[in-house]
Amino acid sequence: MSPTNPLRIGLTARLMHKPPAELGFPGKRLQYIEQSIAHWVMRHGALAFMIPTIEAGDALMRRDVSVRRYVEALDGLILQGGADVSPESYGEAALRPEWEGDRVRDLYETELIWEFLIQDKPVMGICRGCQLINVAFGGSLYQDIATQLPQTERHVDAVLYDRLDHAITFAGDGRLQRIYTGLTQGLVNSIHHQSIRRLGNDLAIEAMAEDGVVEAISKKGAGFVLGVQWHPEFHPAGSALLDGGPLLAAFLAAASKARG
Repeated sequence: MSPTNPLRIGLTARLMHKPPAELGFPGKRLQYIEQSIAHWVMRHGALAFMIPTIEAGDALMRRDVSVRRYVEALDGLILQGGADVSPESYGEAALRPEWEGDRVRDLYETELIWEFLIQDKPVMGICRGCQLINVAFGGSLYQDIATQLPQTERHVDAVLYDRLDHAITFAGDGRLQRIYTGLTQGLVNSIHHQSIRRLGNDLAIEAMAEDGVVEAISKKGAGFVLGVQWHPEFHPAGSALLDGGPLLAAFLAAASKARG
């Protein structure tokens, strides 16, 4: 990566459809990124750009700048975490109202995924992003781990938040196993109440928790499409948690290769 021409990495936006009154945006929708993920990318020498949605109301609409043009200007895509994936996006109804998710964001991010794939540029999904990659490839999700997989360990804790962790085991001869040479498992944070149920088409499992919950996936064959259920941007340097550096380095190497 040239210091005079750094890689340009697109970060998908989190959407706040009904901002609280104290923010001063009545009736408006906010789009934002969490600071840690932008700084994670920037610490590794790349530039981070939030990609705004191209829509109005509840239906996607074309504006003056197309998704294709955005992707042409960027070298890779990271899908950040956030609100639940809508069950509607994988052909189900929400089991509870609070699990209805964000269908608008699903449509926006799914279109970005496919355009980056069309242009042969790398995609990495974090937490919700991992789940959306699975759904975009035709898979489905457990809407709530505790309800639908009651035998599993806790994967989310409102009080502990990113201080809740558990071990994962890499799939043999998978992409993660090659990224983390010499390791077969690691300790990661856990901030998700949903998880992969039916694996999407042309996807492979890259890592699992000890209770059988899928923790990472990748696209088979050529190209770089990888999703991890944890938040590597929240892993402090020098801690017992799996170092997020090699993961991002592999993604950026794929972006550099795609740039040519």
